[in-house]
Amino acid sequence: MTQPSEVLDRLLVLEMVRVTEAAAMSASNLIGRGDEKAADAAAVEAMRAALNELKMDGTVVIGEGERDEAPMLYIGEKVGAAQGTGPKIDIALDPLEGTTITAKAGANALAVLAVAEEGNLLNAPDVYMDKIAVGPGYSPDIIDLDKSVEENVAAVAKEKGVKPGDLIVCVLDRPRHEKIISELRDIGCGIMLIPDGDVAGVIATTDPDTTVDMYMGSGGAPEGVLAAAALRCVGGQFKGRLLFRNDDERGRAHKWGIEDLDKIYDLKELAKGDCIFAATGVTHGSLLSGVKKLRGGTVTTESVVMRASSGTVRWVKSEHRPK
Repeated sequence: MTQPSEVLDRLLVLEMVRVTEAAAMSASNLIGRGDEKAADAAAVEAMRAALNELKMDGTVVIGEGERDEAPMLYIGEKVGAAQGTGPKIDIALDPLEGTTITAKAGANALAVLAVAEEGNLLNAPDVYMDKIAVGPGYSPDIIDLDKSVEENVAAVAKEKGVKPGDLIVCVLDRPRHEKIISELRDIGCGIMLIPDGDVAGVIATTDPDTTVDMYMGSGGAPEGVLAAAALRCVGGQFKGRLLFRNDDERGRAHKWGIEDLDKIYDLKELAKGDCIFAATGVTHGSLLSGVKKLRGGTVTTESVVMRASSGTVRWVKSEHRPK
């Protein structure tokens, strides 16, 4: 069992929810407006302001990019109102996971945040990661990135007590996944193709209501760390391997201290020790309802916050009334 962190005890779990709520509500003003950058910028600005109100000495280890490329919430940025005096916290964040979804008013856009003690979240470079995930209840290492699609599906199906073709697998709808999709079709699996938002896709494997059994495919490495933090809290398995397209990306990995470029990471290597994961729905989705604007200026949000040491999952519905 994961031991509770005294450092994280100083940060109220609900404070993390307030941060993701702020980002979600700000981004919601741009839902369906067709402007991805504006929606992302609104979420970033709101999340940064909320983080800077917390009494902590925080460092962004998964953010919006490197300092020269991102004006706010870049990797290495310091946040919090107690620099040098407060608890040292590593932060992985995606103020708007699903910028395209938000711009098009699609489903499952989220504001996402994970925190852990200093040194416990992988400093993942902004490259792709090959990923595979399942929910809780299976034998350790039942999934393996070195095994074929057919072998992984067969292993999960056998333990679940169903035929391989009875499984439903979540895959990002991208041309690079044509081979995976074709192989899953040959097996007879159902495929949930999602346009964006692979953190929500991975988390879907842990919720029986989604009917998703597995997640497969490549997506952003930072999102892999966030998804791993969530699975640390609620159970499940995740394997990730960084993918590099050129020497520049390999150089970035070395810059962040990654020496073994072919390493397959387990979720406990991506997110160690005690951690807290929080997400607030921006648009409506299978995991969370989106931001709703009611009469009189009242806004409602739905969030989930999880903690690894306790295994607690809290669903938070909030009403934000105009001041």
